Amino acid sequence: MSGTGRRPTLKDIAADTGLSMAAVSYALRGLHGTPETRQRVQEAAERLGYQADPVARALASGRSGSIGVLCASLEDLWQQRLAAALGRELLAPDRNAWIIDSAGDAGRQLELAQHLVDHRADAIVVIPIDPAAPGWTTIAEQAPVIAIGDALPGAKAKSEVVFDNESGVSTALRRLAAAGHRDVAVLSPTLRAEIDRPAEEIAHRIGAELKLKIRVQQCPHDLAGATDVARTLLTSSPRPTGILALADSMAFGVYAAGRELGLRVPEDVSLLGYDDQPLSQLLTPPLSSFHWPLDDLVSDVVDRVTATVDTNRRVRRTTVVPTLIERGSVGAPPT
Repeated sequence: MSGTGRRPTLKDIAADTGLSMAAVSYALRGLHGTPETRQRVQEAAERLGYQADPVARALASGRSGSIGVLCASLEDLWQQRLAAALGRELLAPDRNAWIIDSAGDAGRQLELAQHLVDHRADAIVVIPIDPAAPGWTTIAEQAPVIAIGDALPGAKAKSEVVFDNESGVSTALRRLAAAGHRDVAVLSPTLRAEIDRPAEEIAHRIGAELKLKIRVQQCPHDLAGATDVARTLLTSSPRPTGILALADSMAFGVYAAGRELGLRVPEDVSLLGYDDQPLSQLLTPPLSSFHWPLDDLVSDVVDRVTATVDTNRRVRRTTVVPTLIERGSVGAPPT
């Protein structure tokens, strides 16, 4: 380490090795010079305690090495798993991930996206709360955006990994209908007139086709909040006999409220989750839910981030299809 108390620079390495600053810079990046020269420069850098200045490197390369992962709500256990996996896979010597929680607020999510743009994020991976918000058009013009879950219809995203909610919601409602249910509630993370959520639209459309009475109820992801919503729903008259929770974390609240009220799953109310949390297998009875291939999804998103940052090209949209895992939380409606 330099004895002056300041951060060692390329100039210090150049003076130590007798090379030019340009030659030192090239050698440190492995671009030019003989193996012997690169080794001599590297040894001098280590001896002097030199570390590359990330700000200077970003200015020189046009990249910050940072990828923003903008979640809708980290109260959602599935998003926690996804964010953690992306954080691990995006970590590299010259790259890191910023995991950011939008706390279920669509307006705040756009503000955070702009914050990432202002801090020169190389790309933004987002689970959008309001995919149709006009603000995404502006964000996508300023930085590469990779959307997960829902497409961004008004923005030119670099890439989109879309969930096949048509298949998932349709399969869920048809499963409940086949079991004899006609009054079905759908627990959704958002329920605002200005937000167009494909899953909720599909629920109403398929429900009408199957002649089901569908009620969509906004529900938070946290256990206490989900339990409060489920308690109100299960004490309503008439009480729904089937519930589709668009996140297993919401379904946990139905179990908790049902236990308080002396209601059993599936004898008194049938229940389907939507993201197959590992904890769902430990419930009594285990929760039937939809499995989304998380490992494949993470690998796909990381490949898209790399392609976007390295080549700035748009990658074709792909669709992820879920699989219903039957466990025992769906039965015939009570008579």
